[in-house]
Amino acid sequence: MPNPSPPTSAIVTSTPTTSTPTTIATTPSTPGPTAPIPPSLVGHVVSRIPTSRKVVALTFDAGANGDGVDSILATLAKEKAAATFYLTGDFVDSFPTLAVRMSAAGRLGNHTADHLHLPTLTDAQVRTQVISARTTIMRITGEDPRPLFRFPFGDSGPRDLRLVNDLGYVAVGWTVDSLGWQGTSGGRSVDSVVQRVLAAATPGEIVLMHVGSNPTDHSTLDADALPRVISGLRAAGYGFVTLDALSAG
Repeated sequence: MPNPSPPTSAIVTSTPTTSTPTTIATTPSTPGPTAPIPPSLVGHVVSRIPTSRKVVALTFDAGANGDGVDSILATLAKEKAAATFYLTGDFVDSFPTLAVRMSAAGRLGNHTADHLHLPTLTDAQVRTQVISARTTIMRITGEDPRPLFRFPFGDSGPRDLRLVNDLGYVAVGWTVDSLGWQGTSGGRSVDSVVQRVLAAATPGEIVLMHVGSNPTDHSTLDADALPRVISGLRAAGYGFVTLDALSAG
């Protein structure tokens, strides 16, 4: 679903760090008015950054556990690669120090309060899931996740999109799912993760990975594959951006 390419200035990069803050924000900073969402990003789930530049957005969902976070943050810092992290409110409450470190290392997005299937909820319940997660993320990290939102399970309908857009968010999906979350017990491997991501490489690619381990075999394939994913994409001429590139400009 190509859209007109944003201006070059819209491509935002960052230099991650794995330094561990000694304090956790207890009072979120008051955010300014939310910038209007570009019309091209309303009413659908965005699956790639609309650009012709060879850039990739590495994104990591965080909901269950943080077993791969240390490795992921170390790799991002070593490689000086930008990334975006979608956090649930439950994850932030359970792993506040990790959440703060992830905020320092990249850009945060909203992944709802506790990863429920939004199409089965009422309008009020959907709003509560989104608003509660934002409140928790801001209370712990001081960072406002708006305008970045990702639906749990990647599942939504027109009503859910409208509600999320009305709350000031762009719904972001992915170009490719690494499937590392399926683990070795699901037939996946570091090699398969690397191959899937590199095979899908395209300007504006959005890569879906996860910070947690598989609940059955406890593998962290996305974290383990990340160094090769980054080196492989760079060898193909790609750089890395956060998803702020979607709404900048």
